[in-house]
Amino acid sequence: MIERLLIFSIPELILLVVLFVLFVCQLLYYLVSYSRPYKKAKTADNQISLDSYPPVSVIVYAKNESYNLQKYLPSLLVQDYPWYEVIVINDGSTDESDDVLKRLENEYKHLYHTFIPQESKYLSRRKLSLTIGIKAAKHDILLFTEANCQPLSNEWIKSMVCNYTNQTSIVLGYCAYKENSSFFHKLVGYDNLLSGLQYISSALKNNPFSANGRNLSYKKKLFFEHKGYSHSLSLHAGDDDLFINEASTGENTRVKYTPESMTEMAPFERFAMWKEMKISRAATQHHYQGKQLLFYRMEKVSFFLFLLLVIASVILGILGNPLTALVGVLLYAISLIVKYVVLNKAARMLQQKISAASLPLLEITQPLINLYILIYRVFKGKKDYTFTITGK
Repeated sequence: MIERLLIFSIPELILLVVLFVLFVCQLLYYLVSYSRPYKKAKTADNQISLDSYPPVSVIVYAKNESYNLQKYLPSLLVQDYPWYEVIVINDGSTDESDDVLKRLENEYKHLYHTFIPQESKYLSRRKLSLTIGIKAAKHDILLFTEANCQPLSNEWIKSMVCNYTNQTSIVLGYCAYKENSSFFHKLVGYDNLLSGLQYISSALKNNPFSANGRNLSYKKKLFFEHKGYSHSLSLHAGDDDLFINEASTGENTRVKYTPESMTEMAPFERFAMWKEMKISRAATQHHYQGKQLLFYRMEKVSFFLFLLLVIASVILGILGNPLTALVGVLLYAISLIVKYVVLNKAARMLQQKISAASLPLLEITQPLINLYILIYRVFKGKKDYTFTITGK
């Protein structure tokens, strides 16, 4: 019996070798790529030192957001920064948004807003709105967020702007997700954390490929040099991630993710709202240049292969050699511990939370949701997020 426990059959040996290779792949993704923002943050000099304060235009997109504008917009209007304006683009809202904005304009003289009529026709109303806001901006440095977000500090503008150098045209920020105890919100927070770590880590490696428009800054000059959103007019979205994918380089892009530089997004009320955002993002990701997105998708492929082989090792262990099952379970447990340690450190750094108890289910559910979104877009949702441009 002892001799049998110490000897693997050829199929068991092949399975364990492949399992170990996938185990190493999983560790490398987390210990190298996903941990890079945390490691860099520990050694970075985060002290703000500005010889002068360049003027900034903060641009906020809003559509039927009267409640959020009233709740969150004041935090943008009391920033500790000497020279800035806030421009809210009210995209055809039918609620009380216009009344809220007029009331706040009477109190804050650096707040301006413009209204896009509901009957305005454009391939992407969001891009039309943002383009009008950018053209209306008085200053070259633009800072973007949305009506359902608020800065975590009154030094948000200062913290983002201090990253500009003579070579910098883009500064990527991070928007935390304000989750609660439900599994749905844990899933959204986990998804937001992973996507944030991916674009932050890639930018730190001088290979930026995406961004989040809820906390993003770039120069007005860069926008017009790249002809605005002209390259993605067939898409509803893409004003943030796809524009940055096209315009960013290792030389012109920096990233900032200290607590003072972050914004926080209000929780999604319904799964349908999150699903719509995910489908919209899937449409833009199809047009990404470079291989960074593929690199992170391969991590999910390797994870599921790893998980399947862990299950296979347990089955073989039950049917034959218990040591096979022990090795498989041990490798899975080690990978899970490493992932939790890395993600927990990153989550605390990015003002979020990660649940150790929920992690096994989250890391299975999140890629399955992404797969569902891709399938949904192919068979049902594609026309909702893209247009066909025809000449006349």
